[in-house]
Amino acid sequence: MTELKGITWNHSRGFTPLVACCQRYAEQHPGVHVEWHKRSLQAFADFSVEALSKQYDLLIIDHPSVGEAFENKCLVDFHQYLSGDILDELSANSTGLSYKSYTYKNAQLALPVDAATPVSSYRKDLLQQHNLPVPQTWEALIALAEKGKVAMPAIPIDMLMNFYMFCIACGSEPFAASNEIIDERTGNHALQLMAELYSRLDDKMFHCNPIAVAELMSAADDYWYCPFAYGYSNYARKNYAVKPLTFDDVVSYNGQQFLSTLGGTGIAVSAYSSHINEAVHIATMLASAKIQTGLYVEYGGQPAHIKAWRSGYANNLTNNFFINTLPALQRAYVRPRYNGYLQFQDEAGLVLYKFLKHQNSTPANVVQQLNKLYKNSLATHEKPLTI
Repeated sequence: MTELKGITWNHSRGFTPLVACCQRYAEQHPGVHVEWHKRSLQAFADFSVEALSKQYDLLIIDHPSVGEAFENKCLVDFHQYLSGDILDELSANSTGLSYKSYTYKNAQLALPVDAATPVSSYRKDLLQQHNLPVPQTWEALIALAEKGKVAMPAIPIDMLMNFYMFCIACGSEPFAASNEIIDERTGNHALQLMAELYSRLDDKMFHCNPIAVAELMSAADDYWYCPFAYGYSNYARKNYAVKPLTFDDVVSYNGQQFLSTLGGTGIAVSAYSSHINEAVHIATMLASAKIQTGLYVEYGGQPAHIKAWRSGYANNLTNNFFINTLPALQRAYVRPRYNGYLQFQDEAGLVLYKFLKHQNSTPANVVQQLNKLYKNSLATHEKPLTI
């Protein structure tokens, strides 16, 4: 018996489809078994991929960690184990930049199995009950927030992802310059817009991640609309949430829809594994069109293969979650992935959190702090690599 260990995060979207698909794989490939372990969503963002690679054969990772993984040589490059035809098919059928987000210095360090970006969600029944349209513009969003009916994740990591989005909306892409994350004018404008929205949120939002917000909205009637949160198709499915959510694209600002920040996950194989060939075979199975459009989505997964997102079957399961939110995912912004970025991400989110929760600084000072943190993250590492 070949026993492999895998690590993912502890939500139905991240755990259940892996277990189901690998159970079926074991039935078809007697003698190969994967035991999946899980960790919190915060630990998923925080814990070192290098450390995990020494404990697990298969790792569900997010793309900002590939720079660290490349430099530490702790994950296999799929180019060394898979044919060009297989990788070309996965690249051509990637939802948005999911596939390319795991490509680093010509190495393919993970295969995309899950795709996500911040999108909107709402209680259709409550908006209809109060004769209110779904917000389509920034102004309509602020008006609904004034009523206290808007929920949104407001912990540090989600604030930072939204900061990138707001910077783009204000005219400049983050990390475009080599010496700063953003220029002061754009950064100030972005922070002022963010403060306009965050100041109208219930204080409990400053303790909520996207899962917590979806749970709040689907379990009670206090909040009607969420403008920006990483989408979870589970909450649009029958028999999962008490009161299902409807998901859609995000609002517009100055006539243009926001570009939110790409999330999702890929499956990687540890370079330390004693069963690399078996692990690569399982990873390829999980990323394949057949599994992504079938078992993976059936068991609560949120695939990264474009055929699943366009599938009538998958959309019937999820009240059109995939087709409704696909435009947002296709245009999503990809974060830097250099070795040292994760250090910046951890520290920068806290700076934004202190400003937006406590209003204890000025936008100009926050931009200066962020730019300093960015320079520090580069000091002992490398120039950022962007797509």
